[in-house]
Amino acid sequence: MKIRQIVTGEIYHVYNRSIAEYKIFNNDSEYLRMKETLNYYKINKPVVRFSERKDKSGRVEERVISQRDVKELVQVVCYCLMPTHTHLVLKQLTDKGISIFMGNALNSYSRYFNTKHNRKGPLWERRFKEVLVENDEQLLHLTRYIHLNPPTAYLVDNPAEWRWSSYMEYLSGNEDGICKYDDVLTINPKGYKNFVESRILYQRELAKIKELVLE
Repeated sequence: MKIRQIVTGEIYHVYNRSIAEYKIFNNDSEYLRMKETLNYYKINKPVVRFSERKDKSGRVEERVISQRDVKELVQVVCYCLMPTHTHLVLKQLTDKGISIFMGNALNSYSRYFNTKHNRKGPLWERRFKEVLVENDEQLLHLTRYIHLNPPTAYLVDNPAEWRWSSYMEYLSGNEDGICKYDDVLTINPKGYKNFVESRILYQRELAKIKELVLE
């Protein structure tokens, strides 16, 4: 099957799932590991190895996170980590950047997970899927859909309760997060909060309808 070319400068919804919906994030440490992995591998050829990215106090080294003299492969616009899958919105910054980034990040987490759980074999279902985001309105609605994944799956009642998405970065303008979106989206935190949370029940109903159709 021919793989579509991913265009540098464009934004994509990048989605991948574990094999047979295997639970790949079981606790906070595993979610945190994947979040740190995504942040680390968005940089092309980091100067510090991933295993050496923390100092003796356990803090992530600033030179890994904020290198300004190196090229980034992708810009993470939005993300959500779920027990069996991940949602990312990525802007490709260099040619083949998304493919390199995803390959490095997914392989790194697979090695970590398999070692931790004394497991062998692939962790992810297949090559990630990507869908081109064609305009600003689509992008805004996509971020809402992604941030509503946890309450839609009844993992939490409100997306603000889910620690493993970029939702709180959007509400707080957190500069210490892993996302950068101010160049592609204009977010008013109060307005965005209402935009997202007013659709919690509606998105849950849509998910139920989808399940009935697929049965």
